[in-house]
Amino acid sequence: MRSMQGTTSSTRRGVVASLVGLLALAAACSSGGSEGGSEGGEATSGETRTVTLVTHDSFVLSDDVLAWFTEETGIEVELVQGGDAVEVVNKAILTAGDPEGDVLFGVDNNLLTRVWEADLFEPYESPELSAVDPEVQLDPEHRVTPVDRGDVCLNYDVEWFETEGLAPPTGLADLTRPEYADLTVVQDPSSSTPGLAFLLATIAELGEGDDAEGGGWQQFWADLRENGVEVGTGWEDTYYGRFSGGSGEGDRPIVVSYATSPAAEVVYADPRPETPPTAVVAASCFRQIEFAGVLRGTDDVDAAHQLIDFLLSREVQEDIPLQMFVLPVRTDATVPPEIAALAVDPDAVLELPTDEIGAQRDAWVEEWTDIVLG
Repeated sequence: MRSMQGTTSSTRRGVVASLVGLLALAAACSSGGSEGGSEGGEATSGETRTVTLVTHDSFVLSDDVLAWFTEETGIEVELVQGGDAVEVVNKAILTAGDPEGDVLFGVDNNLLTRVWEADLFEPYESPELSAVDPEVQLDPEHRVTPVDRGDVCLNYDVEWFETEGLAPPTGLADLTRPEYADLTVVQDPSSSTPGLAFLLATIAELGEGDDAEGGGWQQFWADLRENGVEVGTGWEDTYYGRFSGGSGEGDRPIVVSYATSPAAEVVYADPRPETPPTAVVAASCFRQIEFAGVLRGTDDVDAAHQLIDFLLSREVQEDIPLQMFVLPVRTDATVPPEIAALAVDPDAVLELPTDEIGAQRDAWVEEWTDIVLG
């Protein structure tokens, strides 16, 4: 949902290529003689089991962290990556009960009710949950397990606004003002998790409009359409292809991205700038929590459980901030200093109750489509 924000496309491809290479090496070389996982399963010498993780295109972990899991458990992680998280979840629902993998990672709090209604997951309560912030444990039945959290926010190109002598936006309402015409690019909420999160941010901030008098989030989006908003299919399309700031190659200085994106722009730059080239509109941030779950119909429940435990381990939790630029959910995990110093962690974020999102999400997306794309 995350998401390698701010990396160049070539850097991201290089990381993924390294990951694929590591997995092939682990399959060929693992001797698997050590105990691992909460259930204490032993790997047989010379044999390597495989657990398949279905996830979005932006999932990345360090090579040494994945190697540690294989060495400890004798289990190799095979990735099946299928686009944005919305695409991944939709495909998994279509194959519910006969999954293409063992564990799915990347469903977020805005899609929870959809996967619950589809009976997509088998419940599993990981012992590692005792170290996880209770506020992100949204499923009392443990069908899904929280793995990371982040915030979807408006980002802007600092240099562009300085050059033009225009004050950057401070909130949602600024985007509809005449001086901000043709500056903003967003993602389609029907195909993109940050796009859906930003739509929900506008609903949380502005509320429902009156059918007779207008107003509310509907009027905001109608005004934003009139003000020249551009819509892309997903985060990579909009951030790399249409945004002008940082590693973007487009001409729009305002984009929907993440609170950690400015930190990523510094960490992956060579040479590193003293200050990020992009900044966050803190008043626009909507909280996003990503979950993993054991897919119903898995052929290896034990390996799936061990993979869930692994995703909650301190090794993974302390790795993900610099790999996917999201924050850990373990309360004892240390956040890398680059992220702690540069990422925006808003004191207050926009939120909606999970059950309200579940009841209204599809209708909201359909109404948004009529207003903005119709």
